Amino acid sequence: MSGAPRTGPYVCGLDAAMDVVGGKWKSLILWELRQGARRFGELRRGLPGVSERVLARQLREMEEDELVHREVYPVVPPHVEYSLTEQGRSLYGALESLGAWGRRRIARIGAARLDVEHAGG
Repeated sequence: MSGAPRTGPYVCGLDAAMDVVGGKWKSLILWELRQGARRFGELRRGLPGVSERVLARQLREMEEDELVHREVYPVVPPHVEYSLTEQGRSLYGALESLGAWGRRRIARIGAARLDVEHAGG
């Protein structure tokens, strides 16, 4: 990543939105951060299957896209917390209807869910 938010060009609003939440983990990271700040280890435990490398990259990209705030506390050992920015909270709000659609699909096709706690996302 260049360190700056992506700026298009985009075909439509959905294209611009998917640019920042595309992939498996970003929407799930939003889901994990919806109730408040989390440390890296807490996020990793809350996202079974994500590697440390992938999670770090996704968080860095989300920070560049101004969805996630990274707070570093000057203590030893370093303490870092991630939280949603106003932009991240608004994006999560927009994704809630997509999550509701997904829950209806799960019910309709009788698909199993990995974890009822994470099914809201």
